[in-house]
Amino acid sequence: MDSRLRSSPLALAVLGLLVMGPLHPYGMQRLIKLWGKDQVVNVGQRASLYKTIKRLDEAGLIAVRQTERDQLYPERTVYELTEAGRRQMLEWLSDMLAVPRNEFPRFPAALSFVMLLGPEEAMTVLERRAAVLRENLATLDGDLKAYSASLPRVTLLDDEYQRAVTGAELDWISGVLGDLRTGALSWSEAELTDAAMSFLHSPEGISADIAPAG
Repeated sequence: MDSRLRSSPLALAVLGLLVMGPLHPYGMQRLIKLWGKDQVVNVGQRASLYKTIKRLDEAGLIAVRQTERDQLYPERTVYELTEAGRRQMLEWLSDMLAVPRNEFPRFPAALSFVMLLGPEEAMTVLERRAAVLRENLATLDGDLKAYSASLPRVTLLDDEYQRAVTGAELDWISGVLGDLRTGALSWSEAELTDAAMSFLHSPEGISADIAPAG
């Protein structure tokens, strides 16, 4: 097995699906979407799925089972899980469940520069985000209610997590919006310039400036 192959949600999903039996790429993509796992696994670009499958195949984690030919569909390659793939899948799964990692999502990155907007504009864009979060929360609540009666809870833990995270983010944004409306949270370009200059001349800023690269 290629030790350089890194884990990813999509690679884990491919290996996890093949535990149930051999599948072709279209079947994998269809099942991920059918089960609603496309909310946590990015299969929007089929090219990414095929690249992941190719890497797993080259690493010996999956293998070609057969090639299907049908007049109604293009030729399809069916893959199966190897024993090495089963072991790697369980190792990745345990690691991804146990070890938190900073995945550098877009929203915190944007928040780190939100001061480049004025308070009023920041309030406007955060209100838009809050509206989307409320819609997502309603959808998640509806899905959980619809499926909890017929599916074991363990199959819905990802939905529960998404619901908890979405709800927590909405609560936090609502608090920030409240502070923006009352003026408890505010800033100006002059205040930010003064703060930046003060930091640059502080011991912390000087240490950061002279720290060696790398």
